[in-house]
Amino acid sequence: MTKFNGVHVALVTPMKKDYSVDFTRLTEICNWLIDEGVDGLVPAGSLGEYATLSHEERAKVVETVIEASNNRVPVIVGTGAAATQDVIYWAKHAKDNGAAGIMALPPINYNPLENEVIYHYKQLSNVGIPIIAYNNPRDYATDLTPDLLARLSKIENVVAVKEFSGDIRRVHDIIEKTDLEVLIGVDDLGMEGPLSGATGWISGVPNALPKEGIELFNLARAGKIEEALPLYRRLLPLFHFDAQPQLVQAIKYMMELAEQPAGPTRPPRLPLTNEEYIDIKNAFLLAKNKHVNV
Repeated sequence: MTKFNGVHVALVTPMKKDYSVDFTRLTEICNWLIDEGVDGLVPAGSLGEYATLSHEERAKVVETVIEASNNRVPVIVGTGAAATQDVIYWAKHAKDNGAAGIMALPPINYNPLENEVIYHYKQLSNVGIPIIAYNNPRDYATDLTPDLLARLSKIENVVAVKEFSGDIRRVHDIIEKTDLEVLIGVDDLGMEGPLSGATGWISGVPNALPKEGIELFNLARAGKIEEALPLYRRLLPLFHFDAQPQLVQAIKYMMELAEQPAGPTRPPRLPLTNEEYIDIKNAFLLAKNKHVNV
């Protein structure tokens, strides 16, 4: 039985003009996304700019999202940190505040040995909260290959993987070699993932277009390719921004276009160029079936 079905939005952290966290907007965004029908919320991930938050801010972000959810949808908390003891701290904080699970990267501050990766997840398992292992070899040194995931899947509380390698063949291999739930992690596989057996999607662009993301995922999971494909092709130019280093700036601008503003990004993330904003706006209009500038 799967625990994390459907579309879970990797939340942005809304900021005010002075770069302070806008907790009021965070609550409003959570309520809007839940009303739009998302299946879960994921605070304190990469898209949430967790690495730029102070300890107090990060704790309050997690607590605000869990409070806003009010058990209407599960909350999966990102626990990324340099030291295993710090990841354990955030896992315990998530559990103590009522999170449904955590999204946990392998060690991030260097290229660890396989036994170190396994130790890392075993220590997290001792917290006693469901773990979604986060595989992101695009941005971090470790690649949680299907063979390594087969070993991790034997750890009691490792129940799923967020697969962000961008290689759709990984979904098939993980399903064959493990009993883990697979949540697709990169938006531009938002159709191929569920077609290949992914039961969940930890998504970025649905911060701005939740209904479209939900419709696409459900059509693909049901195998309705003829209905899913036109929608997917409209959304795909936007989805590509999710796989770029500037994904946070891009998705926050998409939210502004969707009339759900989330403010600026904290340095070192800086505003995009005018040309990039024009590209995002045109892709957004295409996704909404509106006029596109030529």
